[in-house]
Amino acid sequence: MSAYTDIRIKPSNQNQEGTQSLLERVEFFRLDATRKLNTAERGALGQFLTQLTVARLMASLFEARHDSIRLLDAGAGVGSLTAAFVEEVCRRDRRPAEVQATAYEIEPVLTKYLESTMAGCRSVCEGSGVKFASQIIRTDFIDDGAAFEGELFDTRRQYTHAILNPPYRKINSDSETRRTLRSIGVETTNLYTAFVALAVRLLEPGGELVAITPRSFCNGPYYKPFRKLFLDSMTFRRIHVFDSRDLAFQDDQVLQENIIFHAVKRKEKGTTVIISAGGDPETEDLPLREISHDQLVHPADPEFFIHIFSEDYEETVRRQMGKFDRTLADLGVSISTGRVVDFRAREFLRAAPSLGEETAPLIYPGHFDGWRVSWPKENGKKPNAIEVAPKTESLLVPRGTYVLVKRFSAKEEPRRVVACIYDPERISAPKVGFENHLNFYHSGGRGLPKDVAAGLAAFLNSTLVDTYFRQFNGHTQVNATDLRSLKYPSLDELKRLGAKIDGAGLGQDELDRLIERELLGMTDDTDAPESSAVKGRIEEALTVLKELGFPRRQLNERSALTLLALLDLRPDTLWREAGEPLRGITQMMDFFAEHYGKRYAPNTRETVRRQTVHQFLEAGLIVANPDNPERPTNSGKTVYQIETGALALLRSFGAEEWGKRLESYLSSRETLKKLYAQERQMKRIPVVLTPGKTITLSPGGQNVLVEKILNDFCPRFTPGCKPVYVGDTDEKWAYFDEELLAELGVWIEAHGKMPDVVVHHVEKNWLVLVEAVTSHGPVDPKRRNELKTLFKESRAGLVFVTAFLTRRAMMKYLNEIAWETEVWVAEAPDHMIHFNGERFLGPYEDEEARHPRQ
Repeated sequence: MSAYTDIRIKPSNQNQEGTQSLLERVEFFRLDATRKLNTAERGALGQFLTQLTVARLMASLFEARHDSIRLLDAGAGVGSLTAAFVEEVCRRDRRPAEVQATAYEIEPVLTKYLESTMAGCRSVCEGSGVKFASQIIRTDFIDDGAAFEGELFDTRRQYTHAILNPPYRKINSDSETRRTLRSIGVETTNLYTAFVALAVRLLEPGGELVAITPRSFCNGPYYKPFRKLFLDSMTFRRIHVFDSRDLAFQDDQVLQENIIFHAVKRKEKGTTVIISAGGDPETEDLPLREISHDQLVHPADPEFFIHIFSEDYEETVRRQMGKFDRTLADLGVSISTGRVVDFRAREFLRAAPSLGEETAPLIYPGHFDGWRVSWPKENGKKPNAIEVAPKTESLLVPRGTYVLVKRFSAKEEPRRVVACIYDPERISAPKVGFENHLNFYHSGGRGLPKDVAAGLAAFLNSTLVDTYFRQFNGHTQVNATDLRSLKYPSLDELKRLGAKIDGAGLGQDELDRLIERELLGMTDDTDAPESSAVKGRIEEALTVLKELGFPRRQLNERSALTLLALLDLRPDTLWREAGEPLRGITQMMDFFAEHYGKRYAPNTRETVRRQTVHQFLEAGLIVANPDNPERPTNSGKTVYQIETGALALLRSFGAEEWGKRLESYLSSRETLKKLYAQERQMKRIPVVLTPGKTITLSPGGQNVLVEKILNDFCPRFTPGCKPVYVGDTDEKWAYFDEELLAELGVWIEAHGKMPDVVVHHVEKNWLVLVEAVTSHGPVDPKRRNELKTLFKESRAGLVFVTAFLTRRAMMKYLNEIAWETEVWVAEAPDHMIHFNGERFLGPYEDEEARHPRQ
């Protein structure tokens, strides 16, 4: 009997053995398990299952040179990580002799899928000549570790490899789990670090660990015991940083900032660490950076902070921040969290200051207005004042100048650290209250000198501090403890800096240049790319490409760097000084690394050529081989140069005449966006319906998927079928065999809401009704009933299929798909998913209700 009941996957007739990889099949398990598990419960338990691309990247990081591998997968879910590991080691030239997998999972819904995954792992291993054994342990990993500590940590129970996607959930200090962990010497505040700590203890010397976890353990006092425990035993080898908070677990809408790390159980730290950063973990053009372990974790740091920086300018930032050696205590400054917790002081809160009672301003993050507090805020959602009363005295501070910092930043905010000045000259009140979502700098509970406050706010608002802060802070919170751990300029430096700040504050570029001039003028980093200059110049290049009309897929960092390389624009070079060097792809990539700290792997040359340079050529922005037009473009000596007219235009970027010159330039030649639009009209999609019968579909929209349904789905699952109807995004009725449909007993009026594709499976006498989901929904219960009504006279059985381009697209609609229907995903074309029932791809009306066939 199948281990999974409500969803079933069947290979196509052409692929009864199933050429689809094990991990791709397990990915379907993950998607269905996610659909079954209660969303709120999954969040409470921290159950976020690993996506296919993430699992593959994690498995690829292992060296796995052992002949006999003992693999630990704690919190295994449906087994995606074990499946990825097995696929990885079995495809290598040097394979292990045997793999023994131990998987911990306590959720019954998941263990059913896990059993099927382990069976698939066995099959893959046997096909590669590798012995495989597995054990599924249905008890809590932490409880099992504590109950059998002596046996569990015996060398006979140690593992050579561990692969983890641990649950993410806080552990209360007085909980049974916390006491259990303390009993075995593990002190931590979250389940994910508890799982990693136990896995570390279970690894044999030289054992490898790969895990995906939040980045939050890299700093802060709460995770210090865990960092010490980990670094006492483990050495990092590789770290991958996701450049957006919602990428690692985007199907689950998890906004935690995550990393993947590979570490080896050894105390010596003399190795280098490879850092990568990016969005799609399987992309071929991830920039890689090699640093020493001492750069990652400074040996003399008593806090064991882990500084993850993937680019040269981030290392520059770290060195620059090293210039500052003052603590807040040295400055006579303190930082505290706002004392007013509004829901606890609700009876004292006022929408506005009251004339009939004594009130004090109450400042929220929403009162931030650039560098200054703007109060009161009319028509806001938050109160503006708090009553001054005996019960609120302890929540207020006296009149003074304070520096405020938001404790939480929204994901779209450009900076993590956002500071603002509370100026008593702008708000006349003897006392003030700061809400709990703010941190505030003060001196012994009172305000700061005005010039010190201005200098401190400028320092905190700099790109320098923000970039440095992000190297070890991986979440949206900016806690007082984190700010307290920073080192600051001297009091004299802050005063001097504060004196340079005018009442309205400065723009970001002006501020960063002021910081570099006033605080970093004596550093030795003049040859290194400055963080603010690097980021600013890349943003400018992206703006240029956007205004030139390049489509969205070209508006990325790689394209910006390519443009800068072909203009010979370094971070400190003015646009009017842009050059026109002859450069090949390798020379461009060398320019990225030398001047912008962006090191891409050598095998990404083709990515730069195909996905950026080719589009620049098509747009006429650059020319190929101007020094030798007869040189073949596929020559290893091919070089590129900015086109003369484009160079004249780009030298005016940022100047007053830019707008007029851009308008003139665009009017004299087509933009790439317009060129693509014309190509789209010309490049209709050809589809062969039957031998000798070809139609074309308009490009874009759902027709990309319609083409795959006809060319990939039908030959696999309805071989020899006859097309009945094909819809088109633009024309709707691209093909319609009215006579064939009439023979089957169906007459469709012109206004009938047809599915996107209808074919007659002649051998089975089925009408297969396929909805192509790109912008519209799947075959849900309502749509299923609509189609049954539309085709109610059919003498052929009805089969309902929803088609998606990707699994990710399918995830959005899993809870809407009707039972007794099929789902097909174009990126895994050899398998069909059936929602419930006992049969695959067949009609499900009751036999008695079905019209008799003739």
